[in-house]
Amino acid sequence: MRAPMIDVAIVGAGPYGLSVAAHATAAGLDARVYGRPMEAWERHMPRGMLLKSEPFASNLADPGGNYGLEAYCRPRGFSCAYGEPIPVDTFVDYGRWFQSQAVGEALDPSQVTKVRAEGELFVIELETGETVPARAVVLALGFLPFAHRPAALSGLPAEVSTHSSEHHDLSRFAGLDVTVVGAGQSALETAALLLEAGARPRVVARGDSLRWNSVPDVSRPALRRALAPLSGLGTGWRSWVWSELPDTVRHLPAGTRRRIVRTTLGPAGSWWLRRRFDGHVPVVLGRTLAAAAHRDGVTLTLRDGAGMEGTLRTDHVIAATGYMVDVGRIGILDGRLTRAIRRTGTSPKLSRNFETSVRGLYTVGLAAADTFGPVMRFVHGAGFAARRVTRGLVSSLGVRPSTGAVGGRPVEHAAR
Repeated sequence: MRAPMIDVAIVGAGPYGLSVAAHATAAGLDARVYGRPMEAWERHMPRGMLLKSEPFASNLADPGGNYGLEAYCRPRGFSCAYGEPIPVDTFVDYGRWFQSQAVGEALDPSQVTKVRAEGELFVIELETGETVPARAVVLALGFLPFAHRPAALSGLPAEVSTHSSEHHDLSRFAGLDVTVVGAGQSALETAALLLEAGARPRVVARGDSLRWNSVPDVSRPALRRALAPLSGLGTGWRSWVWSELPDTVRHLPAGTRRRIVRTTLGPAGSWWLRRRFDGHVPVVLGRTLAAAAHRDGVTLTLRDGAGMEGTLRTDHVIAATGYMVDVGRIGILDGRLTRAIRRTGTSPKLSRNFETSVRGLYTVGLAAADTFGPVMRFVHGAGFAARRVTRGLVSSLGVRPSTGAVGGRPVEHAAR
């Protein structure tokens, strides 16, 4: 069944998708956001996880700023203070409350199975069998399509090798020896939660030491605040620029942008996690994963800085090795749209309004990090993205066309 045409289809109902929907509907656009609200945060984050971002940097964005995290927490008696981490379950509930307040009936929980071009329109195919023509599409896909696994693990079967994003309930590993590969928050917190779930975890990392974030100074004097202002990405003027002025990053050379994304807030554990980890979880440092084999368990071949190799036996290996944006891995786009997207490396090349080289096709969140910088890896970037995308949508859509879809190719433009 074909539904009536809409202005904007927003694919993904996480923090970025819901924030764009709140802005687009407030601007008078006929917008729909597709997906189950906060599903990735509910099903692909481990139970017991705490947010690494500070509460003030974890707001979804509505135009009036009425539905921030504090507006949800305060009436319910939940703490939302600086230096006090937010449980992921609370954040999921907050996101769904935000949807009910700021998005309302613009939500359709159906999953999108395909997006294709049809003349000057896009056609959204839903799991229900319904198709929806839309004048524009915003991809708010989050992190799941881009989960990165080391090549050395590619030959292992799924039952013994997974990515950290695949796990919500770690109790399935009780009694098992589990090796977590990585040195960031995801790796260290997964290992701590595995230990608390009755598993026998260890961490394998390339570096010679683990890094831990410092304890927040909740009462910094005025001079220190001036010299190192607080932002959604931490303290310091450089972090403040990347956090609060992401359009500045867009004007930098592509190589510089990639370096900023790679090095800002690099792998490190939260200060509040350290007491649960240090002295409790074994760590193998200075080793890279060279190979892996499966026979009566998993044998990992580890290589040190001198090229010497050794092996390690384990029941299961979890790759907590982050995410790598690749347009080719956006599985819901049909092949013609995928090929039409111009790229910088493997990331989409975006305009100042987050539009790809396919006119009317936008992308936000992690997929926009190589253009707008590291804040797009975090919830804090949702407000900027929602405002910019909505500005672009309002500017480009204008008056609805009087004719329906016609045959043709995606209309392309140079990313501005």
